[in-house]
Amino acid sequence: MPILFDSSVYIAALRPGGDPSLLSSRWSAEAPLWLSSVVLEELYAGSRPHRRRELEKLERDFDKARRVLVPNLDDWTSAGRILAGIAEKHGYEKIGRARLTNDALIATSAARTGIRVLTVNARDYALLARFCPLRWEARSL
Repeated sequence: MPILFDSSVYIAALRPGGDPSLLSSRWSAEAPLWLSSVVLEELYAGSRPHRRRELEKLERDFDKARRVLVPNLDDWTSAGRILAGIAEKHGYEKIGRARLTNDALIATSAARTGIRVLTVNARDYALLARFCPLRWEARSL
């Protein structure tokens, strides 16, 4: 089954003391690796200028391999329904729903395509998986 890293995995590997080589070498033998356009947006939004070249290379490599997962209309509407369901069941205020929006988009697009999400953020994905047929795993680097 193909896999996709949530932003939390990239952030853990790229922060000082992390090992960026783990991103490719550790998982490449396990399954085809995909990149979510939502994850890419999050990484660019939080990047410092000296990291942008690494992100640009990451973007080019996945685009060239045709392994960039982009949410479609159904993913967006499914994410909205999931967030509404979470808000109804758990009483989340608008801030809580906004915080989960990107993860919900990653979850719905991954579920649609049969891609397993690997994350360091187990709490949010466990919650999303109750509302979405998502395959995910919590991993540490």
